[in-house]
Amino acid sequence: MLEVDHLSFSYENHSVLEDLSFRVSPGEYLAVMGESGCGKSTLLKLLYGALPFEGGRIRWKQQAIKGPEYQLVPGGEFIKYLAQDFDLMPYATVAENLHKFLSAAEPEETNARIAELLSTMDLEQYRDVKVNLLSGGEQQRVALARVLAHKPEVLLLDEPFSHIDHFRRNKLRRNLFGFLKREKISCVCASHDYHDVLPFADRVMVLRDREILDLRPTAELFEKPRNLYTAELLGEANLVPIEVLKSYASTTRNIIVYSHEFRMSRKSGMPVTVEHTYYFGSHYRIYGIMESGKGVYFDTDSPIERGKKIYLNVSLETINKRMPI
Repeated sequence: MLEVDHLSFSYENHSVLEDLSFRVSPGEYLAVMGESGCGKSTLLKLLYGALPFEGGRIRWKQQAIKGPEYQLVPGGEFIKYLAQDFDLMPYATVAENLHKFLSAAEPEETNARIAELLSTMDLEQYRDVKVNLLSGGEQQRVALARVLAHKPEVLLLDEPFSHIDHFRRNKLRRNLFGFLKREKISCVCASHDYHDVLPFADRVMVLRDREILDLRPTAELFEKPRNLYTAELLGEANLVPIEVLKSYASTTRNIIVYSHEFRMSRKSGMPVTVEHTYYFGSHYRIYGIMESGKGVYFDTDSPIERGKKIYLNVSLETINKRMPI
């Protein structure tokens, strides 16, 4: 188990992370989310031992992970880190980049392992191509394959699909996170893309203002977000007064409603005037204005002309499960 206790880090007298405590079980995928600059990348570097930390403790199976003042070369065989810069050998082939991290004493096993990694990262056709001739996305896939070469116990990923074409990402996500789950490799992944998170992560940690704002199982965090900030990391979310949705409500509080949770009506509900329609392929996302003047996003199966007045409703089940804020 990866154990983090009361971890804090400052840079040039500026506090970046304060008093973080959490656990990651063997084989668990913990996603770390938050706006740019919230400390996601810094946390991964601390877990890897690449940055000094003035307070707290990090351990993996009773083995302390310490900063560079104690260990010149960070990491170890049990933990690998993929940063946003890939640190590959540019004039070596893809296979040679992988071979460097595998045993030369067992060629058959090594070749089989390289073939498995190339398949997992959809790189078979680039096996004998020099890395400097590859695109940024292809190099990122090589870097992913390389950190998996030794099947580490802990894998730290920083925006692992940021350079990869959108059409290829879904397949690679399934391949990578499926591989990690089968091999029981613990993963801490920093991402701003909920497509990396919702289908795969066991839990989500939300960072904000140097602290852990929330840390819960993925489905629970999505279904019952405690604030709009968290909800907006996971989808198109709105903050709506309950009494506007349900006129008989006795509270003036607001609830969080995702765009897909609204249902449209012609006669009753929350009145909205349509301003813009966005085509998303499987659905349309509509931007409308409530009577209060506040904007709201909702999804429909068909476009709606600008200026049309419609009514939106939300199920009582959705209202009841959301924590009012």
